[in-house]
Amino acid sequence: MTSSFRNATSQQMAEALQHARDYTLSLFDSFAAAGMDVSSRVPQLRIINPPLWELGHTAWFAEWFILREAASSHPADANGNCLLTKGDDWFDSARVPHRSRWTLDLPSTGGVKTYCHEVLDRVLDKLSREANTDEALYPYRLALAHEDMHGEAFHYTLQTLGLPTPLPQASEVQGVFAPAEISFPGGTIQLGSKAGGGFVFDNERQSHAFHVAPFRMDSTLVTNAQYADFVADGGYDNRQFWSHAGADWLMRQERSAPRYWQRDGGQWRTMRFGKLCTVAGAEPVRHVNLYEAQAYCAWARRRLPTEAEWEYAALSGHPAFRWGQLWEWTASPFEPYPDFKADRYLEYSEPWFHTHQVLRGASFVTPSRFGTAKFRNFYLPERDDIFAGFRTCAWPG
Repeated sequence: MTSSFRNATSQQMAEALQHARDYTLSLFDSFAAAGMDVSSRVPQLRIINPPLWELGHTAWFAEWFILREAASSHPADANGNCLLTKGDDWFDSARVPHRSRWTLDLPSTGGVKTYCHEVLDRVLDKLSREANTDEALYPYRLALAHEDMHGEAFHYTLQTLGLPTPLPQASEVQGVFAPAEISFPGGTIQLGSKAGGGFVFDNERQSHAFHVAPFRMDSTLVTNAQYADFVADGGYDNRQFWSHAGADWLMRQERSAPRYWQRDGGQWRTMRFGKLCTVAGAEPVRHVNLYEAQAYCAWARRRLPTEAEWEYAALSGHPAFRWGQLWEWTASPFEPYPDFKADRYLEYSEPWFHTHQVLRGASFVTPSRFGTAKFRNFYLPERDDIFAGFRTCAWPG
């Protein structure tokens, strides 16, 4: 699955949708093996969902936009009824508050799986009669992107709960590259994506010219060894390196190293999907939030790249610029591009503008069909459960 879902044909979409559902179910089975298909056994954390609810929600989303041909995510904008009598009351994330998802009277695990299979069968049957046009395939591509994002979120949850992943390649970040700095001349680029060129998320519109000044950026992500030097130099104790918001977060957390790091004699160890591993110095540091990335940059007398700089570098074709191992924090708040207009999934972007921060790239569990240098990921600055790292830029001058 290497071709982008954004331009996939109906046949490619059929294969991708089946692949995504198999992937989601394999991840869900890891929760079920630990007894966490029962929501009451899942810790009530604000950064995760009960896995059974999340599994049902992915199928419901596809039914809503594809089978029920919803014009938007507004509760009145779908046709007909859900295949499950109470499906809308259970699985519509806009209607069901996060804290309530642990106490819903959901169907059994077998019942939710049956619903998933039934929805996919009907989706694939309908897809077989669709025209190969962007308009006709839009809801299918939206549902696929949604399921791929929830598949990655399932991995975050497995890591958070200390459960194993069924995918061996997900246990480590693949590839170690020698750090270097690249000088980019700058220039005018087109931020965003144009309509008519395949699937486009609403926060990527509208395509607009943007001038990027010359800059120098790391070719690779900051490594564990580099970050360990910051820790050893008292980086978490020296408030001059921390923003006001970062210092507030640090005071609440009482953190002295990245999430999951722990001292074991003279070396650092970390938890990876429930297994204690030695921190590999040459690998990119992960599970650091925006505040930690900013503090490291202040200590190193560097800065985070803007999302425009990151996109410029990623699209430059420079052979030394590596990305795709971890999501990368940028210096850019998540804000709308000019003339923003919400798409059918009304809650996808607009509620999160100005409170979340942009990350670019992809992670080692992001499906290859999903990755593109144009995609704008976004999370709250304090999130450190996601597979995120960062690279730095030099200050001008």
